[in-house]
Amino acid sequence: MLEKMEKRFDPEEVIEEFEALTKDAKRVQIETLKKILKENGEAEYLKKWGLDGKTDPESYSSCVPLVTHKDLEPLIQQIANGAPHPILTGKPITTISLSSGTTQGKRKFVPFNDELTETTMQIYRTSFAFRNREYPIVNGKALSFIYGSKPFKTNGGLLAGTATSNVYRSEQFKKTMKEMQTPCCSPDEVIFGPDFHQSLYCHLLCGLIFRDEIQVISSTFAHSIVHSFRSFELVWEELCSDIKTGTLSPRITVPTIRNAMAKMLKPNPELANKIHEKCLSLSNWCRLIEELFPNVKYIYGIMTGSMEPYLKKLRHYSGEIPLLSADYGSSEGWIGANVNPTRPPEMATFAVLPNIGYFEFIPLREIGADSQDNNELESPSVRVEPRPVGLTDVRVGEEYEVVVTNVAGLYRYRLGDVVKVVGFHNSTPELQFVCRRNLMLTINIDKNTEKDLQLSVEAAAKLLAAEKLEVVDFTSQVDLYSDPGHYVIFWEVSGEASDEVLKECCNCLDSTFVDAGYVSSRKVQAIGPLELKILKRGTFQKILDHYVGLGSTLNQFKTPRCVGPVNQMVLQILCDNVVKSFISSAFAPRRSHNFSYRTAPRSMTTMAVDGDVDHNRRSRLPPISRKGMTVDGDAGGEVDDERRRSRRAAEATTVNLDEGVDDEGL
Repeated sequence: MLEKMEKRFDPEEVIEEFEALTKDAKRVQIETLKKILKENGEAEYLKKWGLDGKTDPESYSSCVPLVTHKDLEPLIQQIANGAPHPILTGKPITTISLSSGTTQGKRKFVPFNDELTETTMQIYRTSFAFRNREYPIVNGKALSFIYGSKPFKTNGGLLAGTATSNVYRSEQFKKTMKEMQTPCCSPDEVIFGPDFHQSLYCHLLCGLIFRDEIQVISSTFAHSIVHSFRSFELVWEELCSDIKTGTLSPRITVPTIRNAMAKMLKPNPELANKIHEKCLSLSNWCRLIEELFPNVKYIYGIMTGSMEPYLKKLRHYSGEIPLLSADYGSSEGWIGANVNPTRPPEMATFAVLPNIGYFEFIPLREIGADSQDNNELESPSVRVEPRPVGLTDVRVGEEYEVVVTNVAGLYRYRLGDVVKVVGFHNSTPELQFVCRRNLMLTINIDKNTEKDLQLSVEAAAKLLAAEKLEVVDFTSQVDLYSDPGHYVIFWEVSGEASDEVLKECCNCLDSTFVDAGYVSSRKVQAIGPLELKILKRGTFQKILDHYVGLGSTLNQFKTPRCVGPVNQMVLQILCDNVVKSFISSAFAPRRSHNFSYRTAPRSMTTMAVDGDVDHNRRSRLPPISRKGMTVDGDAGGEVDDERRRSRRAAEATTVNLDEGVDDEGL
């Protein structure tokens, strides 16, 4: 589908090609759909829906239904089992990509082919060309915290691995990185090492060896970069010793990694002393990256959505180095490139490339939204799902769910992502990621999304600042074992916080969920008091280790922000590592009574903690205004706006997307 670029990479030429494609995005979309349908016309799936050779968008949308991963799962399983006939594509699928399973607790199979690798390279080239205009790279190297999983064979003999591993193994990837003058400073033996702890250590060591040549620091997700430098804090002296003596630490036991590193590691006392002095001079590791790597132009990775909570720590490490959000994609393929790299990550937008797939957008609109019928407007539970619109028919300011048709056999596939159209680049829309459409936390009539949870955690975490502490990571759970059901928030904190402060944090978490359904349910005790559980240090590392042990890579890992009952092992890890528990006294009734949660069996969704709480005790937090939330004296109108956007997306849900593939990112 995509023309292979064998000639020398020219950033300006890439931008010219992008401009031409986006100026005529509607025509390009029609041609892209036509090509996909022609190439896969013999696929049983398309024949089933009676297209009869028609390739126009109108026939396609009227014949072929919208689907989720759950609908396609049996067909993908047939392909993985080696079915000889063309099921989803005309040409045989030879590779399967695996999602990490961090959202749903279950890894999913997604078809992968060479054309998806080509679209990946086109995205990489396009975004790099725009970055290079602002932050030119000349003969540099990249410290890339990337990891490849060991592939395995499915029952039908297909190669299966993570989407990132499928890309990293390709010659096209290495060629493209070399063309962009940002080859990874680590050898393949480190990238594809069987033990990610050892690979991480060696990534850091390689970066220090080539510190003056490192111009980019990157990973798939911001979390991976933060995790890497948190690890550096623990092993920096050992790394200095390796460089000083030219001898690799005995912690590296994998023979292939040791052999590869032995070729790079030579005694360099001068470099070791310089790094040692810089580390000793830092205050709380502030500006660590800036001091270690003096020639870094920017830090690059996916920083939107569930990665936003890590930006504060990443800025702590990076100092004045710009943070650039990477492109928008998923395990199913890519959607858009970041062609405005100077925008802060929180405001990152992604221009859709009209030739890498066929895109539709389901408007998220309530019945009566444009009506004068007060009865309709007063019935928010009545929803309608409008027909999807094409790429060039979306409206600025509106929110949509993304629907993808790609080159690897996904047809009208609902990603479950909610995006907002913030503008156009020529005739292609620029999208801003809003949230996942499937609900995060709900018990009664409450609807709180991942963004709502993030904002509440950020508000409560401010109370830790007085003790110079921070939330290392967090997740949540709906406990339906208790009566009434209640929210449970799990925190890992950077040090020992006083019980008094943690009680205030618990109340703040409860109070700052401003969803009307939650507030009203709490006031009448239809939802029980929120519970804050404090975890042992290192608990989220155990969760990461659990997923890596299942075959995921650090590239894919995203902390699950809401742990459902299907994630029994993660719940077990969380419950086994609780050291303290607090029950909110926000929304306390005027008449005092003792409140306790019964202890649930291990096999249930939570381990509750018995205890009495004085409900006469009032929170010292300021009252919450429904029109503008105030936390620590700051006006929160923008926060409320963000909550309303994510909540509208959640409330507009008319189908169950719990089985959808999560946006793991390529």
